[in-house]
Amino acid sequence: MRVREAVFVVEQGVPRAIERDEWDARAEHALACDDRGRVIGTGRLLPDGHVGRMAVLREHRGRGVGGRILTALLERARELGMTRVVLNAQTHAVSFYARHGFVAFGDEFTEAGIPHVAMSRKL
Repeated sequence: MRVREAVFVVEQGVPRAIERDEWDARAEHALACDDRGRVIGTGRLLPDGHVGRMAVLREHRGRGVGGRILTALLERARELGMTRVVLNAQTHAVSFYARHGFVAFGDEFTEAGIPHVAMSRKL
C-alpha cells in the first residue's frame, strides 16, 4: 500500500478514498522488492481477470520492474485457468502494455481525473 500511496495518491493526485477498495482483500497481489527486501512495485489481479493497481516507485522505473510484475500476474492468471485478462491503462502507459501483448479497445475515458483506455490480452 505504501507504493500505491506514493504513486497514485501523492504523484498522480488520486483521492485516497478511491485508491483502496473492497477488491484488495480478494485480489492476487504481486510485489517487487529491491535487494534489501523493500517493496518497490506492486500490481493486482482480480478474480474476474482484471489487472490493476500497477505501480512502481519513481526511482525504480525504467528497469523492467513493472514488466516483471505484469509477467507474474499473467502467469498467475494462467494458473487460475483464465484465458483472457483486461486492464484500464493510463494513456501514457499504453505502449508499455502493448509491448506485453495487450490490445486497446473502446474509447478513451477518464478515471480519477486521468485519461485511460481499456486493453485486453488472450492468454
